[in-house]
Amino acid sequence: MSAVPEGRGPRESDGQFFAALLAADAVVLRDLLADDFVLIDVLQGGEISRAALLEAIAGGVVGFEAIDVLESRERRYGNVAVITGRTEMRGQGGGQAWAARSRYTHVFVQQQGRWRLVAAQGTRIAGD
Repeated sequence: MSAVPEGRGPRESDGQFFAALLAADAVVLRDLLADDFVLIDVLQGGEISRAALLEAIAGGVVGFEAIDVLESRERRYGNVAVITGRTEMRGQGGGQAWAARSRYTHVFVQQQGRWRLVAAQGTRIAGD
């Protein structure tokens, strides 16, 4: 993959985020994630910084085998966009396989003509 192109909307940037996770493409993630990006982990609820996520993806510590976005909705507030949705994911982390059905919230901010992801939170759907 290549760097995230300018002019892409928040929904397209959201799709690029999931595609970069699947491809383990730290270059695209580095461009897409804001410097102060934070992720709240769907499996354990831990806070993961941009640097920690990039390191884990680039080093193969965590990997995604499938990410299916089952629904998503975008709301815009000026230069901020909030995307909420539902996913089914599979992958591995620390040598352990995992799977999760989740609801997610992604917050994008328009910076220098691009939509950058500043926060992401996944919440496991009960019953998994």
